[in-house]
Amino acid sequence: MKRRSFLKSLSATMVAAAAGGLPAFASLPKMKITRVRAYTPPNPNPLFNQSDMVVTIETDAGIMGIGEGGSKDLLEQSAGRLIGRDPQHIEQLWQDMNRAFFYPAGRERTDAIGALDLALWDIKGKVQKQPIHEVLGGMVRNYCECYNTAGIIPGITQGMPIKERARATMEAGYRAFRFGAMDLPRDNSVFNTRERINHLTEECAAAREGVGKDGDWVIDFHQRFDLPDAIRGCNEIESLAPFFVEDPVRTEAFLQDLPILRSKVNVPLAAGEEWGNRWDFNPLVERHDIDFVRATLPNVGGITEMMKIAAICETHFIGIVPHFTGPIATAALVNCLGTYSGPVLMEYNYQGRTLPHLPVCLDFKNGKLYPNDRPGIGVELDFKQLKQVAEITEPVTARAQTYFRPDGSITNW
Repeated sequence: MKRRSFLKSLSATMVAAAAGGLPAFASLPKMKITRVRAYTPPNPNPLFNQSDMVVTIETDAGIMGIGEGGSKDLLEQSAGRLIGRDPQHIEQLWQDMNRAFFYPAGRERTDAIGALDLALWDIKGKVQKQPIHEVLGGMVRNYCECYNTAGIIPGITQGMPIKERARATMEAGYRAFRFGAMDLPRDNSVFNTRERINHLTEECAAAREGVGKDGDWVIDFHQRFDLPDAIRGCNEIESLAPFFVEDPVRTEAFLQDLPILRSKVNVPLAAGEEWGNRWDFNPLVERHDIDFVRATLPNVGGITEMMKIAAICETHFIGIVPHFTGPIATAALVNCLGTYSGPVLMEYNYQGRTLPHLPVCLDFKNGKLYPNDRPGIGVELDFKQLKQVAEITEPVTARAQTYFRPDGSITNW
């Protein structure tokens, strides 16, 4: 199907809907996925779960979706389940990618599925000529508040004291100042948790003075504290009212240590930047063992899964503070978490700069990320800046199979 004939058919469908027929989305013309490609951007991020690999899904309607994340091998396997399928059936495609192989998807394959899911949602928005936040029900906030994590803020120089950094961050328009409990040289230096705690209170007091009485500050323990030190550290800074303590214990110990920590400290806790799907987060959220979920895109499996995590959080009045990954994923976070009714605070490190391969991407100003009216995720690519590393045009069927319930819904392998 060519783009012109597709759009003509879509226009006729919308006219019919306006005249009192079925809703426009109920009778959208069918499309097929014809090809999936993966590209590396200039200076790609070497950390897998912060992968900024660019993914595109092409259709026979001439509409292309853009996503981000994953690796060549894992994208090829999951993308092979999409070839020949209608990209508008996102939930069904997600279930198939997640369940078609005998072994359940781990963190790495879930990240790749998430990258493809972003591209599917991008197509969905472009088909409906709406930004994803409109497809999901509309924004509930004027902008997404941010805290800076590694981006350059004018006026801040290396070695500047915490108090001055905190003040400059707030003056730049950010909601909160963030710093690490490990603000030390990073070149394989010794990290003594006991020594760090001895300096924690004075550093946090400087952050509080810098942001002011009514300002907000957060501290990242970076999972470097064992449970006893995390308890001591949280209790020592309680009177300075941190917005939250980030990743206070090791990821591997979340399910056993976070409930214990919650019972012994009163400061708000945020966790999950390197961790988890909704089944992981659910017990922590349900028991209020954390106050903010750090789930992010594409790591949790894409927008499809993020909205399910958001529903769990909304049920229990838990905030979402997504970890930063790549710029396309950040744009997708604004679109989907902009529709979440609970507290949202975005970790951000691009400082509004334009990236070579993304001439159109993020709308950032004065410490805040704003929604836009561009269709889909709202990003545009400069392919001249990208290096293609994978192309998938054939379905993957080897050692992959899908089982269905009598009603046609997908069940387990």
